[in-house]
Amino acid sequence: MWFKSTGLLFLLTTGITLAQTPAGVPTQPIPAQSSQPATTPVGETASKGNAKISGYVVDSTLTKAVEYANIAVYNTATDKLVDGTVADDKGKFTLTKVAPGTYRLLISFLGYNAKPIDNVVITKGQIKDMGIIRLSASTRTLNEVTVAGTKALVEDKVDRLVYNADVDLAAKGGDATDILKKVPMLSVDLAGNVSLQGSSNVRVLINNKPSSILAGNLADALRQIPADLIKTVEVITSPSAKYDAEGSGGIINIITKKNTLQGLALDVDGGGGNRASTLGVNGSFRKGKLGVSLNGNGRGVYNKSGSDLAQTTFLGESIAPVRTSQHSDGFDTGLFGQYALGLDYDIAKNQSLTGGVRFGVRNLSRDQHLATSLLNGNIVRAPTRRDVNSQDLSNSVDMNIDYLHTYPGAVDGPTRELSISTQYSQNHLTNNFDANNLDTLGILTTRQRNLNFNTSQEFVLQVDYQTPISQTQMLEFGAKETYRRVNSQYQYLLASPTSEYSVDSQRPDGSLLYDQNIGAAYLSYTLTTHNKITIKAGTRYEYTSIQARTGGSTVGNQGPISIPNYGKLVPSINLSKKLNETTTIKLAYNRRIQRPNVQDLNPNFNTANPYNISIGNPYLKPEITDRVEFGYSTYVKKTYLNLTLYTRLNRDDIQSISQRSDTLIGAVVSRRSNIGKEYNYGTNLFATVNITPRWSVNANLDIMYRYISGLALDVSGLSIPLSNTGIRWGGRFDSQIQFDKGWAIQANLGYRGKDIALQGYRIGFAQYSLGARKSFTNKRGSIGLAAENFLTNGMGFTSVLNSAQFNQDFRQYIYNSSIRLTFSYKLGNLNGAKVKKGKSASGEDEN
Repeated sequence: MWFKSTGLLFLLTTGITLAQTPAGVPTQPIPAQSSQPATTPVGETASKGNAKISGYVVDSTLTKAVEYANIAVYNTATDKLVDGTVADDKGKFTLTKVAPGTYRLLISFLGYNAKPIDNVVITKGQIKDMGIIRLSASTRTLNEVTVAGTKALVEDKVDRLVYNADVDLAAKGGDATDILKKVPMLSVDLAGNVSLQGSSNVRVLINNKPSSILAGNLADALRQIPADLIKTVEVITSPSAKYDAEGSGGIINIITKKNTLQGLALDVDGGGGNRASTLGVNGSFRKGKLGVSLNGNGRGVYNKSGSDLAQTTFLGESIAPVRTSQHSDGFDTGLFGQYALGLDYDIAKNQSLTGGVRFGVRNLSRDQHLATSLLNGNIVRAPTRRDVNSQDLSNSVDMNIDYLHTYPGAVDGPTRELSISTQYSQNHLTNNFDANNLDTLGILTTRQRNLNFNTSQEFVLQVDYQTPISQTQMLEFGAKETYRRVNSQYQYLLASPTSEYSVDSQRPDGSLLYDQNIGAAYLSYTLTTHNKITIKAGTRYEYTSIQARTGGSTVGNQGPISIPNYGKLVPSINLSKKLNETTTIKLAYNRRIQRPNVQDLNPNFNTANPYNISIGNPYLKPEITDRVEFGYSTYVKKTYLNLTLYTRLNRDDIQSISQRSDTLIGAVVSRRSNIGKEYNYGTNLFATVNITPRWSVNANLDIMYRYISGLALDVSGLSIPLSNTGIRWGGRFDSQIQFDKGWAIQANLGYRGKDIALQGYRIGFAQYSLGARKSFTNKRGSIGLAAENFLTNGMGFTSVLNSAQFNQDFRQYIYNSSIRLTFSYKLGNLNGAKVKKGKSASGEDEN
């Protein structure tokens, strides 16, 4: 192998990249870490034989493999280093061509105590299996190097930033949003909505796969994923051509924990608090060529809700404006669940088959009481009351089968691979409400019901092929077919206090059938030059054909919708230059597409609050985004720094445009629309510092300037140009300390500033949390306590909209002060490791 030319230097150093070690640089130089295991003869010239030594390196807790551990081989007679290798990313290592003799193995990795194995006797042609080798975590200092038993919080790769969520303590017992709000470049508002560098149009994947669980309300769906199940979060601002072009803001890839060790294991995690409770199990079984995994997680929520609405609608110059004042209070209850079964089987040495099925359930109910008053000029209308029960329900299923075939490489380096991936997803959404309208005395006057059922289906077939051209060049290409169908049915019913429900003649029923076919092909080329420049360039072409049809009892609401087909070329290029062993710079450009989702398209008028109405738009066009990014990362002693500068242009920007209602005086209707253009210029700075071997802090600062232009309506209903500008900034500070006897604490403080839209803005807010955890002596379990925003009962979150037709001030009360007790325990007996990589339907490797 080509590593054999590196000589003595390699095994005299610790085989780990600086991106994995924010602690700094050891006194001996550290080479770049390879993703391929390598054998390197060092010291004296080793005579070669035909024997083999293999084994697996795992953490002493038996919960994870030690990735890229170093294995050094010493001749017992001379005590000189004669051979060595590096384990792969699953802890497996193999030494080949070993001559007969007696050896001493030394297994080491940064953050662990080195483990010697003496008197390893090798005979001619022997295959020596060392089995499982356990390394225990260490905490010691070498000059300016902090060596701790935890891995780096952030890793910077050529096309993505990786946040290692499994070192987060305060999120124990929480959900995915608790993790995402701490990831560099991401922001999570108080309602759980996620944005990437200021853009909410992000593509969220689970283990590199799109999921129907995320197809409805993304904020609610992320609450279905327990924080304890998340291993890493990958932030991909400049995806390669391999990825779907969807997601104008970029991609967030959530990688869940997997157990790849032989045997049977079961982890139990749970927690209870004043706002929510969780319970989950994560089990796995592996024997020989077959692996089975099963996990289930449930989350129950119970929380107050409330809001205040103050808006003024302008009906014309000679007509007095209408002022609407509304207060609401209510209570939310919900039950979320996610259950997954996975199978993988090694068909042959170079062929594997993986499959899985994932179920998701989201049942959220809100009981809300609205009190509304109207002032029409000098006329005060009698206040009204409205009791509303809203049902936001969904059940989803994802099924996938993936096949991977590897071939011996024609050159030394990465192997050729062929993968075939299929996935079927289905999601049933129900957004119903029942409302009772009461007069000022509290007497029931009318009853209203809105039935809104949505079904979305998706089938994906993808073929990918990669082949190395040389040790430094890789060619990848593939094709993908995606078929989507959205079926929306809605109906309005009305009843008196004593009669049965009947069709509301003022609000006709309707339906939308929306078929979308996306054919895609891509070509990607990667080159690594001798002066440490990596170039990853590619292009992807996607052709989208759409057939849509509406139906309903009204004649004008029936028939096909004319939506033109479109083809888009999506280029991307990522450049990375390693200036030295501690500093890397990156430059990237890509184009992305944001297609409307089922909620954007749904033409149902949501009148749960009749004075603040929302509606989708089946005529939406895709949003196109061009993005340029510059990145700089470096290590300065104990500090890791990452700086990003970017600019982003959105065309046919999809946002909500609001206007006064034509049918209900004092009401405002918000409709999803392609408003025009949006320009963003921003920067993000992230730093993590290891103050001591057990105390680390990290901080994040992002600043963005936004300019939005589009069309809105004037007071007479005519379209007029409109624009808005503003600067948004936010910051976050985290600190984590580990103590003796398994104790650890973590604190977090964050702020997100004002954010603008075309017609207004949302005010800023602050969040904070504090968590503590005690691990048991045997490291199989732990208990913890986490608290968030505990100094107040809650906070107000205000959105302001202004136009020629109306002014609106909507203040939503978020009761997010919480405290929860968490626990976890691991069962089972693990005694080996077995790993097969696979491909996902998104085209990326699964690890």
